[in-house]
Amino acid sequence: MGRDHRVKSELKARIQAGKLASSGLLCEEDIERAVSLLGELKEKGIETVRVVFPDQHGIFRGKTIVADALPSLFCSGLSVPSTLLLKDTSGRTVFPVWSGDAGVADQPMGGAGDVLLVPDAETFRPITWLPGSAWLLCHCVQKSGEAISFDPVTLLRTAVSGLAAAGYELCVGLEVEFHIFTLTGEGLEHGEATMPAKAPETRLLAPGYQLLSDGRYGEHESILEELRNNAQALGLPVRSMEVEMGPGQFEFTFEPASPQTHAHNMMMFRAMVKEVCARYDLHATFMCRPRAANSAASGWHLHQSLINRKTGENCFIPETTETLTPLAGNWIGGLLQHAREACLLTTPSVTGYKRFQPYQLAPDRIQWGRDNRGAMIRALDYPGDGASRIENRIAETSANPYYYFASQIACGLHGIQEDISPPPPVEKPYDNASEMLPSSLGEAIDAFGKSKFFRDAFGDGFVDYLVRIKQAEWERYLSHVSDWEEAEYSRIY
Repeated sequence: MGRDHRVKSELKARIQAGKLASSGLLCEEDIERAVSLLGELKEKGIETVRVVFPDQHGIFRGKTIVADALPSLFCSGLSVPSTLLLKDTSGRTVFPVWSGDAGVADQPMGGAGDVLLVPDAETFRPITWLPGSAWLLCHCVQKSGEAISFDPVTLLRTAVSGLAAAGYELCVGLEVEFHIFTLTGEGLEHGEATMPAKAPETRLLAPGYQLLSDGRYGEHESILEELRNNAQALGLPVRSMEVEMGPGQFEFTFEPASPQTHAHNMMMFRAMVKEVCARYDLHATFMCRPRAANSAASGWHLHQSLINRKTGENCFIPETTETLTPLAGNWIGGLLQHAREACLLTTPSVTGYKRFQPYQLAPDRIQWGRDNRGAMIRALDYPGDGASRIENRIAETSANPYYYFASQIACGLHGIQEDISPPPPVEKPYDNASEMLPSSLGEAIDAFGKSKFFRDAFGDGFVDYLVRIKQAEWERYLSHVSDWEEAEYSRIY
C-alpha cells in the first residue's frame, strides 16, 4: 500500500467516525469527495478556506480557517452563532434571543447559542483574485444535527426532492442585472458606523442610456472581462456580458443548470462581482434601484423548463406556435395563481416594489404573454425547439436564490397537481384588468403571512420566521423620514 493511499484511507476513516457522518449529515459520496478534496489542497496552493453559508437574505456568512484545519471541518462541522439566522438586513437581531425559546417555531435558538455548518466538498472553489484562498459552501443544522426549516439550502433541497418525486426536474437559466459605479467615498468616519452602514458615495462610469451599445461595452471591457474571467474560473457557465439600459448598468447571462447549482452560482457571482470591483475602487450593487439620479431598475429574469426524469424530454415544447403544452400551461397557472403571495421570496426589498412600474420592461401585474417583455411571464416556446421555456421577469437581483427557486418549484408543481389552467395571454401588458402585483414590501409581507399555500408548502415555522424578519425591515423603513418628505413639507408647514 502506497503512502498516498494510506493517508487517504486514514482520512476517510477519520471522517466516517466524525460527528457529521455519524449523524447522517454526510453520505458515502460526500465523504469520498471530501477525501479527494483534502488530497488536492497542497497541489492547488490553498492556504486558507472561507467556510460560508447563504443566510436568509442571500448573503454569505461564515469564518475563514487555515487549510490544515479542513479535515476537522468534515469531521465535526463548524459552529457559528445562531443569531446570524435571526437578523434583518441592517444586521440587527430581531428575535428575543434572551427570552428562552427566542420566538422561533420549533428551533431552539435562545441564548445566542451555536448552529452547525455542514460543508459540501462539491462547492469548493479556489478564489482566483485572492491566490491561496478558496470558498467552501455549507448549510446550517442544529447542533443536534436536526434540520433548520428556514435554512435556504435545506428549503431548496426539499423542494427539488418533491419535484423529483413527481417525476420532474427543473432547469433554470439566469439573466442578472446590476450596476457598477466609481467609488468616491466609503463613509469610514467613526460616526458613520451605523446599522445599516452609510451608503458609499459614487459617480457614473459613463453617462447616458446606451442599451447594448458595443462602443459602451468597449469603454468598460477591462472590468467586464475581469468579472468574466473570475466568473469562469469559479466554474460559472457564463453565456454573455451585456451593456444594459441604464447608466452603469450591466447584465450577465448564464447557461441552464439545476436550481441547486445555479443557487450556489448566483451567490458566488454576486459576492465575486462586489469583491473584484472593490479592488478597483468601484462599487458594484445588485440593489434593485440605486438612489443615483436617472438610474434604471435591475431585474433578475429566470428562464425555466421542466424535464421529464424518465425520458429527459423538455415538457414545454409545444406542437404548434399558438399552444402551450399541458404541463407548461399548468406551470404558468401555478406561478400566476401564487405570484402575489410569493413576492416576499422573489422581491424581498423595499426598493424592489419601485421597479413594478408600467412601460419600464418590468411587470406591474400578474399575467403572461408570448415573447412579451412587459408581462410577468414571457413564454418562449416553439415547436421542435429543445430550448422551449418560460421566463419569469418578476424578481429583483437581491433575492435569496434558494428561496426564489424553491418558490417557483412549489408554485409550478401545485399548478400541475391541481391542473391549474392559465388565463389567455396578454398583448397589452400595461393596459388590462389583470390583478396588480403588490405595491410595497408591506403588502407583500401581509400576503405571504396570510398564505395558506406557503404555510402548507414550507410550514408555519418558515412563514412566521420570514415575516418577522421582513416586518422589522419594513417598520424601520416606515419610521425613516426621507429626503422627499423633507423637501415636500419642511418649508410650507
